[in-house]
Amino acid sequence: MQSITSRRRLLGAGTAVLLATPRIARAQADWPNKPIRFIVPFPPGGSSDVVARLVTPVAGEQLHQSLVVENRGGAGGVIGADAIAKSAPDGYTIGIAGQGGLVVSPRLYAHRPYDPTRDLAPVTQLIESPFVIVVGRKVAARNLRELLDMAKARPGQMSIGHGGNGTLMHLSTELLNQLGGVQIMPVPYRGIAPSGAAAAGGEIEAAAVDVPVALSLIQDGTLRALAVTSRERIAVLPDTPTVAEAGVPGYETVGWFGLVAPAATPAPIITRVNAAFTTALRDPTVRRRLLEIGCEPRPTTPEQFRDIIRDESVKWNEVVEKANIRIE
Repeated sequence: MQSITSRRRLLGAGTAVLLATPRIARAQADWPNKPIRFIVPFPPGGSSDVVARLVTPVAGEQLHQSLVVENRGGAGGVIGADAIAKSAPDGYTIGIAGQGGLVVSPRLYAHRPYDPTRDLAPVTQLIESPFVIVVGRKVAARNLRELLDMAKARPGQMSIGHGGNGTLMHLSTELLNQLGGVQIMPVPYRGIAPSGAAAAGGEIEAAAVDVPVALSLIQDGTLRALAVTSRERIAVLPDTPTVAEAGVPGYETVGWFGLVAPAATPAPIITRVNAAFTTALRDPTVRRRLLEIGCEPRPTTPEQFRDIIRDESVKWNEVVEKANIRIE
């Protein structure tokens, strides 16, 4: 009797799966039949927001559906990434995540709300963009070496702003301290734009900011660019040396953003989203506009993006451990 009952239960479960499978297949085939929520993990005006508003219209055309940008800033990108991770895996919530949400947070937060590897599915890398070390008009340093010399003469008394604890900009300032042999106090702000504004207003001596955010302020003289953090100089700031050129050998850091979805999002939907956004990144107008603001388009496969996340995790874990950074 028990054996018969068990077989009936198995048959019932199998029937339920068979009945559900066509419904799931139809739902995926009909996707998307309503607007898609696109989460940006930083406030409006930051580079991730700028990138999102450049690429989503073209990606939306590819998907024949609108993508509605929603800014969910805070905690270095963790709040926005968590919102994506906890959304229904039906393809109607996707969004941007950077090193802060995917690489740095697992090493920094003692009690993080999500696991990037388990709870988020990589779709494609979107862009790479270096940071730029800037100072306001009131700071006497004309180059990075002079700023570092000032810091050595006043250990612990100078400050450098960044876009929030747990962001790559935060770790980039720690790396500058480690390789430059200085003690400049990192100061977090709620996003990149407020950090740049604080440097421009003289609230802090320097800031590490994204090129897209700082470019107009550098061009009008409000901020002075001392060095870019990439291995090579960049086209939009050709006269600005790299940090390594300016006197800190071995220094290199490049920010990037990628597209992610909730982990259980069906593979066919991931494939379609990847195709839509990689097409958008290769669109001549989108590509030109991204390059004009200092962003290099980087379309990848989901597997390639997963490898990038893995390799970056190794690099920045060393910086976190050396600086002994923890966020409760």
